[in-house]
Amino acid sequence: MGAFKPLLPFGNHTVIESCIDYLHSGGVSTDSIVVVLGHRSQDVVNRLGNLSVQVALNSDPESQMIASITAGLQKVPTAKAILIALADHPAVPSTIVSTLISEWQNGSRLVIPTWQDRGGHPVLVDLSFRQELQNLDPNLGLKSLFTAHPNEVKRLPVNSPFIARDMDTWDDYVALYTEVFGVAPPPPPRD
Repeated sequence: MGAFKPLLPFGNHTVIESCIDYLHSGGVSTDSIVVVLGHRSQDVVNRLGNLSVQVALNSDPESQMIASITAGLQKVPTAKAILIALADHPAVPSTIVSTLISEWQNGSRLVIPTWQDRGGHPVLVDLSFRQELQNLDPNLGLKSLFTAHPNEVKRLPVNSPFIARDMDTWDDYVALYTEVFGVAPPPPPRD
């Protein structure tokens, strides 16, 4: 991308702060939010300052996502379910989070939000799957958990394309920012 995604501006916040905000506004207490960091972790910690989120470190930021999930799970040993949210999905409405939590409270154990039949994030995983989640093949990833339990998966249609809109390139970021805020983002910071 040419810039450090978590600290890019997103409205009056950064991308990572926007993700934390939608999780919290959707019903997750800030002290239950675990931010898994790798590359430039201290920069993110410094930016998050006095937010009461937990921080976990993935010592190999180039690893597959399952390594970050495992690092985050270690911080919530008594949790009954987790939401796996990606740092490059900052525009998810908080109502999606509260809807996912409600589905879990009503008995769903694996919940994927969908937009026009396309899956997105955050996903919810009941931690009755904790062992399996921690032992997933890194090459197959999180999707393999859902594939292994098709009868447990609730594909939940939601009213937001932002669950499936990430920011892999600068153009993705500019397009998302412009769509959400109606103006182009500021120029990229120099790393």
